[in-house]
Amino acid sequence: MTLTDDAEAGPLAVIHRLLEATNKHDLEALAECFAPGYVNETPAHPTRGFTGRDAIRINWEQLFTGVPNIRVRMVSHSVSGNQAWTELHMQGSWRDGTPHELTGVIIFGVEEGVINSARFYMEPVEHFVRVDDTADRVSHRVTHGRPAVEPAQ
Repeated sequence: MTLTDDAEAGPLAVIHRLLEATNKHDLEALAECFAPGYVNETPAHPTRGFTGRDAIRINWEQLFTGVPNIRVRMVSHSVSGNQAWTELHMQGSWRDGTPHELTGVIIFGVEEGVINSARFYMEPVEHFVRVDDTADRVSHRVTHGRPAVEPAQ
């Protein structure tokens, strides 16, 4: 077995199957990439986490319906043991024409040819920043982060 063969049999092969199923909008093939007891964690938004292949199926059925032209591509990846660290970019439009675009990192845990866990760090892409958003961020930083003026020593 060559290194290429090992890579094809490992975690990255499952991720490639997942991306192919997603881009074909093949809900059953997508769901089959996940273990029945799959665990999704979203550390920046802990209440968004969920478990189970059925939850994957429900979430993606809604997404395929709402964003009928959704596509996903892998920007970069790294494999370490049974983990695949992926940088992904998802893009499409909601039925009303509103853009839907996410980018970020998902760390997939893979065992026995299926994804059994993921740590999800995907966020919406912001193409336009409103002035009041910028002011809110700056004022939050001043009141909750570094002081506006460094204290005298």
